Amino acid sequence: MKDFWISSGHHLLDRDGNGRLQVTDAFLKTYLARPELLPPETACEAELRLHHELLMHHPRRPVGKEEISALEDADARENWEVMIAFRDHLLSHPSLEAAYLSLARGSAISIPSLFMNQLAQVVLRNALNGEQDPHVLRAAELFYRPQRVTFHEGALLLADAEIIEVHEQNRHASPLLSMLGGPAVTELEILEEKNAASYFERSDAFDMVLNLGGAGSSARRGFANAMEIWIRHLLAVEVKIEPVERIEDEDWAWFVGLDAEATRIGNGLWTGKELDPEAAERVIALFRLSFSDIIQVKPAVGARPVWLIMAMTPDRAVRMKPQNLVAGLPLRSMAGAN
Repeated sequence: MKDFWISSGHHLLDRDGNGRLQVTDAFLKTYLARPELLPPETACEAELRLHHELLMHHPRRPVGKEEISALEDADARENWEVMIAFRDHLLSHPSLEAAYLSLARGSAISIPSLFMNQLAQVVLRNALNGEQDPHVLRAAELFYRPQRVTFHEGALLLADAEIIEVHEQNRHASPLLSMLGGPAVTELEILEEKNAASYFERSDAFDMVLNLGGAGSSARRGFANAMEIWIRHLLAVEVKIEPVERIEDEDWAWFVGLDAEATRIGNGLWTGKELDPEAAERVIALFRLSFSDIIQVKPAVGARPVWLIMAMTPDRAVRMKPQNLVAGLPLRSMAGAN
């Protein structure tokens, strides 16, 4: 079986009898080794001692507010407050899946989007364990990696936003390349059947472009499959998700915006506002979700479909919020992964 997303740290975690992820000291130490928490040479003695004790000896030991308050640097205090709150949140739940669900449902603590994306990645990596379809895996990168949209030669292409930014910076450094080259995305390789097998060896590079295509494309079907697996893993709910070209339903029972822009557009339609042409052009994918067991669904929705909307921002970015898929479904119960 081929491995993928090694950078998620999934190999550092234990699993319980139900396959849920268990926090380990090694996993916690990867956060403590992040650049934001590495004390500079000028750090105070209290910060050096705190970092050394947690990273080298006891990453789970309690850290009180007074210990963080003793740090001299204001930025260091803020970083440690965020990190310790996140660590304590993970340790207070029976699994990483349960910790993620708590955050998705509006846990009292607030964590940076970077931590939320990293947590989504490792939980999704666990859910997708054994998946061998590169189209599913590349589409699943949208769950935790912002994408940049490019329309090129009639295709709607999604490329990793961070990778595109690096290529664009290189273009600025070379005026000739900037003048003669096409869009930055043309310097990257588009995922196709002929190169799909190479995905596994480069999955942590995030450098393959996804041609979103139409409702029947491998990319959209792969994305739909990833969403089904995500919901099943976190909520123990079976759903069927199908890509569609348009919503043929004038009286929606329910919708879920897969990102903030899609939620804004969907809310407007929900309240009867007319969709302006510019907003309509920002909708890049639609899906129909149905439940296998409608007993799990709120009676007001029942067997009617749930519509999923994905949209890009005005600056052509896609920033998916996978938490919407687990917190925004019309379920009778809030049960989920422990």
